[in-house]
Amino acid sequence: MPSGELKTAMKNIDDNFKTESIDKLRELAEDVQVCMFCTRLNELPIAARPMSVQEVDEQGNLWFISNARSNKNFEIAQDSQVQLFFSKMSNSHYLSVYGRASVLTSREIIEKHWTPMAKPWFEEGKDDPDVTVIRVTPSDAYYWDTKDGQAVMLFKMAARAMGADVDDGGVEGNIAL
Repeated sequence: MPSGELKTAMKNIDDNFKTESIDKLRELAEDVQVCMFCTRLNELPIAARPMSVQEVDEQGNLWFISNARSNKNFEIAQDSQVQLFFSKMSNSHYLSVYGRASVLTSREIIEKHWTPMAKPWFEEGKDDPDVTVIRVTPSDAYYWDTKDGQAVMLFKMAARAMGADVDDGGVEGNIAL
């Protein structure tokens, strides 16, 4: 195979792998929807608050609506490192995402990501001057999932507790971003 064809083939493999990774990130984050959004990662206690993800885009960025006067916006301005923890007990879906956050004020971006669910936090709705959008660009993600569902997983855990040699039904791994 000529080197040009090999490079093209390798790029296609890399692109497919990245697409599958972003699809997994999107599947888990959008299924769970609410995460603990953590800032000030170098200080204890870490600042954490629940946030709803609006979208995971084609590049794997996670998007959130936030108030310009919120502590998290100030904290992101000082240090853009963030950690997001998603957990959905009913499906046994768990996701940890580390990345960099940026606060955006573009009307076009606000319009794109606005949801009526954010209205209670903003007197003037999406036209409120304090509406901002946070984009988290992940650099590392790890997930835990079950391949059997929670009921089967609980049954298997009970069987293992009684000494049976049973696969726990769990799947976990890095999401390559």
